[in-house]
Amino acid sequence: MAEAPDYFRPEGGAVLTTLLIVRDVDRSREYYQRVLGAECIREREPCVLRFHNSYLVLNNEGGPTDDKPTVQAQAPADSATLSCAMNIRVTDVRRVHAEWSSRGGQFLTEPKDHGLEIRCYLRDPDGYLIEVGQGTGILAQQGLSSG
Repeated sequence: MAEAPDYFRPEGGAVLTTLLIVRDVDRSREYYQRVLGAECIREREPCVLRFHNSYLVLNNEGGPTDDKPTVQAQAPADSATLSCAMNIRVTDVRRVHAEWSSRGGQFLTEPKDHGLEIRCYLRDPDGYLIEVGQGTGILAQQGLSSG
């Protein structure tokens, strides 16, 4: 598995991260550490978590700042409306489903086979949707093995 580049000094000059605006940074940090196994590299303002070869950045809700003077930072208003989702690709979705369930992750369904992929979803404490998927038939279409 590839390591994440250094968050503070990325190789090549850039690193892509996912910013989540949360209601309680401590609660969200604990969730991502406990359920997904993320590693905390900065506690807050903002909280930075290493997750495999990427990063999650957690920050509190808040009003405009001098560099975004018309923007309100808010967690999702309701978990039934999808506007953003993390998509985590894994080699064994059923193993990850079992592991994260044992750590308290509450999935919407068991992994479902859709032919091209097997996937399932869970939500974090603020209602962000997290897709966990394993490529199957899509790999054959691309001439790759499933694993």
